[in-house]
Amino acid sequence: MREYKVYRIEHGTVIDHIPHWNSLKVLDLLGLRQGSDLVTVGIGLDSKNMGRKDLVKVENRELSQEEMNKLALVAPQATINLIRNSERTHKHKVEVPDHIVGLVRCPNVGCITRHEHVPTRFDAISRTPLELRCYYCNYPFRSEELELL
Repeated sequence: MREYKVYRIEHGTVIDHIPHWNSLKVLDLLGLRQGSDLVTVGIGLDSKNMGRKDLVKVENRELSQEEMNKLALVAPQATINLIRNSERTHKHKVEVPDHIVGLVRCPNVGCITRHEHVPTRFDAISRTPLELRCYYCNYPFRSEELELL
């Protein structure tokens, strides 16, 4: 077994069980490429359940509920670990919310949200695989068509 050199953080958030190569989406989604937060990214780590997985550690930052909702859209099996004083104080899985407002663009080019200033709104039809339905045009789509705003 290979030894990994991923350093411990004192305070912050560890996002584990990100699908392989999706950590880059997570960085963009959470605005971590532009921020001043210290970020550690592991790509292609071995995982018993996933084969390969990614991991993101963010020092001195805790995720908001809105950020966790966004995260659930690109990494629905992700686990959030809250770290305080170098110890994990809380661990939970992200959950795709029943209703998603203003986070995703409707893939239907005829949808009113593509032509009018109307906030997007979707209902989660299924979580595995992720499938959403637009509130306005009823267009159903899967995660492969997902475009975050």
